[in-house]
Amino acid sequence: MSAPDLRPAELDDAALQRIRTLEDALGAPLVAYAAESPYAPLTDEQVAALQETEQELGVRLLAYRS
Repeated sequence: MSAPDLRPAELDDAALQRIRTLEDALGAPLVAYAAESPYAPLTDEQVAALQETEQELGVRLLAYRS
């Protein structure tokens, strides 16, 4: 399995201010990242079909975004 990809977070003014306040308290700069999952968003029915196939084949399947 791979970890989520990280990209710089898009923050509103309130979130930026909160981070700046924390930076002051910590005495260190902070960088905000947002995790972006490489996995496909599946419906409950799709997950069920994937799990059924995993059981039938004895494997682990991962669905990635295309």
